[in-house]
Amino acid sequence: MNATPRRAITLAGGGPEAGLHIGALAFFEQEKVHFDIWALSCIGAWVGIYYQQCEEGKQAEQTREFFREQVFRDDISYERFPVNAVFGPDLSALGRATIEFLSNPANYHDIVLPDRIMAVVKDSLALLGDTKRWNEGDFSKFWLEFLAAHPYSRFLTSLMYLSNMSGLSKIYYENSSFLKSINFSALEEPGKPFIYHNAYNLDSRKLQLFANRPFRDYKKISPESLCACSALPYIEETITFGGSEYCEGALVDTVNFRDLLDHAELMLGDKGPELDEVWVSKIVDYEEIRAPRNLCDAMGNLCMLFAATVGDDDVKLFKYHARLDRPQPWTGQIVDIDFGGKTNFDWNQKNFDNGFDVGWHAAETAWKQYKSGDYKVDPNAVIEARKHWSRL
Repeated sequence: MNATPRRAITLAGGGPEAGLHIGALAFFEQEKVHFDIWALSCIGAWVGIYYQQCEEGKQAEQTREFFREQVFRDDISYERFPVNAVFGPDLSALGRATIEFLSNPANYHDIVLPDRIMAVVKDSLALLGDTKRWNEGDFSKFWLEFLAAHPYSRFLTSLMYLSNMSGLSKIYYENSSFLKSINFSALEEPGKPFIYHNAYNLDSRKLQLFANRPFRDYKKISPESLCACSALPYIEETITFGGSEYCEGALVDTVNFRDLLDHAELMLGDKGPELDEVWVSKIVDYEEIRAPRNLCDAMGNLCMLFAATVGDDDVKLFKYHARLDRPQPWTGQIVDIDFGGKTNFDWNQKNFDNGFDVGWHAAETAWKQYKSGDYKVDPNAVIEARKHWSRL
């Protein structure tokens, strides 16, 4: 292994737990740990990309200040307004969608359904006469059928669900001062590591990768691509640019290992033919999932549950591919930064500060284990493992 190992770091998705990434990066900055490749997704892409534009030696400090003050909400206001400070409803699009819906004659067809109305009337009389059906479940079902038949509720419901909107909130505001505060041109400066993030192309139905320099079929990192990589379906609107429509890529690949080993030689350039280490900062974990106290908690679980075990599986599959499923086995080190499920999905500054501290200590622990040799790989053990799996 080289005196200066060739390292990659993966910063995965996890929204409100951005503090974990930043705390880990702060520790690595203190220890002067350099990463040659940054593989990013969702909130990890926001953290990694903003980090690269900051002043050398103060990158973690400035990234921490940016996210704490610009993205996370103060604790007092968050208590009664549990929404982050960036992703809000698209008021202009809501207005356009409403006008478009109201002005389309097709949306007034089949609003009144006489047969359904009569059926509900009959069912209401049957319900009143059948005491066995006097329970919460049957009353709820009747109420739902009543609303489905009522012309007014039918119209309002179709206006809500069938208008030309693809998400509850909007993430890409082209001219916002928030987005303009991110200097994307800084990513292309000499000496910057190779940086890439993902987003899912809904037209080609494939994961698309975006990089800070020309590379294979990767596209250029831009404000649009960064917003697209966090556009969680239903929660945020999809984003259209370059002739295609995109949503969050972490839905497909949470830790973004795709191509990391197979094309590391090209990504590293003159630094060498192969990675020595991959550091994994995966902030969504099944331990984060807990019983919801309210709808806000439930939505946090909804956003994160898909990635809780998928991320773990991605790491396991990556290890299998790296060691056992390549023509030439990779014997580098994979270092997991274990955050231990000690944060939550609140977008308030208290949670952010806690996440930063947890991230720092998790990275410190991983670094000590790494220095002690816990992650070293025995090439002979890899060869024996390959023989074992080939027999199976």
